[in-house]
Amino acid sequence: MKYLERGNIEVAPLAYMRGRTLDDSFIILDEAQNTSREQMKMFLTRMGFNSRVVITGDITQIDLPADRVSGLREAMRILDGVEDIAICRLGQNDVVRHVIVQRIIKAYEEHEKRRRPGKGKN
Repeated sequence: MKYLERGNIEVAPLAYMRGRTLDDSFIILDEAQNTSREQMKMFLTRMGFNSRVVITGDITQIDLPADRVSGLREAMRILDGVEDIAICRLGQNDVVRHVIVQRIIKAYEEHEKRRRPGKGKN
């Protein structure tokens, strides 16, 4: 709490990023699977000098309407292979919750494969 009070840590809605440049910062965007393509591009272009950005999200938990493209999914496609950008994909074996959560994830993945063979989402 002291870091928040001193202004060392700032929690801000994505909408408040427009027009800002974040120098000397470590910036985290969480739940990015629900960003629009416009929000993601806006966020990615806020990084200033001497800053790092970490974006987290789960593309299996996209809550956007079916006709909307996930900004995270699109950024992963566009930025894959860009110098100084790393994309880390975690799977069911990386789950650090109850062991049954891995089984739940696997069951949902298998269900999606049967439901939509060869079809992408968002």
